[in-house]
Amino acid sequence: MGLHGDSRGRARGPAARVGSRRSGGLRGSVAVFAAVATVFTLTLPPSVPGGDSGELITAAHELGVAHPPGYPLFTLVAKLAIILFPFGSVAYRVNLLCGLFGAVAASLLFLTVFRLSGSYAGGILAAGVFSFSRLTWQWSIAAEVFSLNNLFVGLLMALTVHFEEAATAKERSKVAKIGAFCCGLSLCNQHTIILYILCIIPWILFRLLKEKELSLGSLLKLSLSFSAGLLPYIYLPISSYLNHARWTWGDQTTLRGFLTHFLREEYGTFSLAKSEIGSSMSKILLSQVTNMKTELSFNTQALAVWANMCLLRKNRQNPSLVWLFTGMFCIYSFFFAWRANLDISKPLFMGVVERFWMQSNAVVAVLAGIGLAALVSEMNRVLHSNGLQCLEWLSAALFVVYQIYSNYSVCDQKTNNVIDKFAKNLLDSMPHDAIILLRGDLPGNSLRYMHYCEGLRPDISLVDQEMMTYEWYLPKMARHLPGVHFPGNQWNPVEGVLSSGMVTFNLYHFLEVNKQKETFVCIGIHEGDPTWKKNYSLWPWGSCDKLVPSGIVFKPEEWIELTRNIYNWTEEYGRFDPSSWESVANEEMWQASFIRSLSIYKRNTQ
Repeated sequence: MGLHGDSRGRARGPAARVGSRRSGGLRGSVAVFAAVATVFTLTLPPSVPGGDSGELITAAHELGVAHPPGYPLFTLVAKLAIILFPFGSVAYRVNLLCGLFGAVAASLLFLTVFRLSGSYAGGILAAGVFSFSRLTWQWSIAAEVFSLNNLFVGLLMALTVHFEEAATAKERSKVAKIGAFCCGLSLCNQHTIILYILCIIPWILFRLLKEKELSLGSLLKLSLSFSAGLLPYIYLPISSYLNHARWTWGDQTTLRGFLTHFLREEYGTFSLAKSEIGSSMSKILLSQVTNMKTELSFNTQALAVWANMCLLRKNRQNPSLVWLFTGMFCIYSFFFAWRANLDISKPLFMGVVERFWMQSNAVVAVLAGIGLAALVSEMNRVLHSNGLQCLEWLSAALFVVYQIYSNYSVCDQKTNNVIDKFAKNLLDSMPHDAIILLRGDLPGNSLRYMHYCEGLRPDISLVDQEMMTYEWYLPKMARHLPGVHFPGNQWNPVEGVLSSGMVTFNLYHFLEVNKQKETFVCIGIHEGDPTWKKNYSLWPWGSCDKLVPSGIVFKPEEWIELTRNIYNWTEEYGRFDPSSWESVANEEMWQASFIRSLSIYKRNTQ
């Protein structure tokens, strides 16, 4: 944008200015990466976080397929991290990988701002304010796909700036092909980035057309580059065909199965959930703006607006890039608010929705960095002075230091092993050779991680209640559960033979053919199949329940003795944020203790 040193830049010429920014930007990016990586590494959780982390780590460890749309790129890179990093638990290695992704994202945001404005301070502001916001920090140090998505957001913006600065047709063609490849590759992670891709691609094509460099041949090359970026999706049918993974999701060996997974049909294509009724679009947009103010500060929002206002001056360079980034932000925000069908009045659902606001926050941070440089440039022009760079550096430093100061205590997870303890307590409470019918992300993902990745309780069999209702689950997974008998191919309250040839069975029938094993449900039992009530009862077993034949008489004294020391839980009640998985785990443990105490009290007062 030519915001700093305009007279020097004009004297030296555009090529010299671009060359100096490229070399300076590279040095600055390395420094930003090192600083952010250090902070993230120092605050990493030592073991498995909550949410989808356990499942994503397990899919990588087992070389299986993660939940839709499969995340093949994350799975493969996480597997490399598990193999190559020689320290820490399996979960810690993937947490570290995600922290490094977050640091690369920060360096790319810095590079984008610096290349546009020539301002080191503006770049540091963008990288620091975004990376050390509570939301970004929290999800950059957990084994999740969001930090890799942040990396691609920064990469696509940096490549767009590089394309705009390209001086020759050959360089523009090269950057365009690299960008097309990265667009395809980014879709191998989180699909929400497609909204940015749909903004960037028309802009690139328009610029090529304007330079008379767009032809049928160049379009074909760009299409091939984009398609090459999608190649990691080949991993899905390969993994599904080999079927070596003890945990995987879906059957991608057929085109229909692949498209079902790729398009997230089991969740609802272009939706966060299939059957949820979400908050209104206006409520989600208002919450996003409020959340952004909390995460990035009002001053950052104001600087982003200022970056757009400065475009009214005719001597600004590259104004189209600021408009492009602003358009990306607006389109993404409106589309996501329209399709985010979760009720954000519920803390846990709010925690799910807010994670997707990082993608728009990254753009706002870049605009704020450009806005800071523009503000100082404007003040220099008005005051006929070039001595305000110190104020610019001071402002950037204060913004970043305040972010770290405000969020360090919340985001420092180096002693957080709540989900780890939760899963180990559940596994330790189970008798030898038990079957656990899993339900929900918390017990399902955390127990799978401990069982498959850490090798705990190999005698236990983990069976997912919801997955048993899918046609693909038992044909693929039954071979990995040799001690469990399945009286059919699919769980369904109504037994019979489907038109596809699948044989269905109900829960009662399942329990009858597995009488030789003790069976537990964690947490809760599927409401759609009450057939187990014919001949079984539920006995409380900590956070889980034991399915016991009704003919067995409940003996309170024996039950009290068996569950006396079932859990070793010392976390204080109510100490975690209600939107966190740690809060859910803590609540489950306290409820288990309360139920046991209430049962003992009732017994003693009878």
